[in-house]
Amino acid sequence: MLPNTGKLAGCTVFITGASRGIGKAIALKAAKDGANIVIAAKTTQVHPKLPGTIYTAAEEIEAAGGKALPCIVDVRDEQQISNAVEKAVEKFGGIDILVNNASAISLTNTMETPTKRVDLMMNVNTRGTYLTSKACIPYLKKSKVAHILNLSPPLNLNPLWFKQHCAYTIAKYGMSMCVLGMAEEFKGEIAVNALWPKTAIHTAAMDMLGGSGIESQCRKVDIIADAAYSIFKKPKSFTGNFIIDENILKEEGIKNFDVYAIKPGNPLLPDFFLDEYPDTVTKKMESHGAVPQLKEEKPQPSLKPHSGTVEETFRIVKASLSDDIVKATQAVYQFELSGEDGGTWFLDLKNKGGNAGQGEPTDEADVVMNMSTDDFVKMFSGKLKPTLAFMSGKLKIKGNMALAIKLEKLMSQMHAKL
Repeated sequence: MLPNTGKLAGCTVFITGASRGIGKAIALKAAKDGANIVIAAKTTQVHPKLPGTIYTAAEEIEAAGGKALPCIVDVRDEQQISNAVEKAVEKFGGIDILVNNASAISLTNTMETPTKRVDLMMNVNTRGTYLTSKACIPYLKKSKVAHILNLSPPLNLNPLWFKQHCAYTIAKYGMSMCVLGMAEEFKGEIAVNALWPKTAIHTAAMDMLGGSGIESQCRKVDIIADAAYSIFKKPKSFTGNFIIDENILKEEGIKNFDVYAIKPGNPLLPDFFLDEYPDTVTKKMESHGAVPQLKEEKPQPSLKPHSGTVEETFRIVKASLSDDIVKATQAVYQFELSGEDGGTWFLDLKNKGGNAGQGEPTDEADVVMNMSTDDFVKMFSGKLKPTLAFMSGKLKIKGNMALAIKLEKLMSQMHAKL
């Protein structure tokens, strides 16, 4: 962990989306120095699935040693941004650091992304970042510290990162393009940088995306907070950089990254948009028995890639069912498979003895999974982790996410037979 130096004492840090997750973690790190934190976020009442409001965050910030100003801000609303900036300047006398953290995500392909969702991502991620920066720049120019930090990825134009979630990638890259443009535009006046994690980070949003159980493959929010803090300590001349959390912390002398892991020693999910070192990441992941999504998996040699492979997989699965598995799982799974040997298949792990085969299940499915036949076979034979398939858009899940996670555990027991 990176120690606090007190350098941000008295500094005013304006953070969008600071009521929870990464935004709040950055706020708490700065608060330990005695910084003033403007919590610019939407949540005023507790969300059933996402804990934290601007008011609970303010209490935590004050308890950590900072001063807090909770402001109701939906970054899609220019007036709300302006009001929060005015309040911040009135209360704290200026703005020294802006963190554009607020983000919307939908890992859906072009035909499955409703216009409403496209607008949300573009307006929160790209437009929200642009407008919040624009509102803060006049005050940042007067600051000795003067940093803008966008939580966005390096501009990687590998089509892999566009094909499964084009709208999300465009919206996130819009935030990164703000870095590219504004760093040059305000050179010498304001440092403008991007920060992105090397691995998946565990937040409530990640739980919603990946389901319960995904946290063991994530790092804590603390790694992003420490990386952001190390950026804020740098001079204005440190600008236009696309920083990966682990890299900057290595430069700070951090050697033990296990302290940031939810489960030290567990394989970590590589984050989106990074394939600078695919071989290294792949080897590391494979040594733990996981396959990252940035590697094209080779077909399982014992299974022919087409013709009857799905049927054969279901035959083996059916033969390995038992009352104990059914009792432990209590769920019906439906698979909508595209490609050769595709169609509707089911796995009944709710009714006596269990059942599996082609067609729809007799009981309504608790979980419906959409994927290609090739990926289905890879998944059941252990060549593709379901969590990775889901994260990279190869697997679509509708229904009970907790029961989907149960199936992942069950698959790991079946791999020996497949």
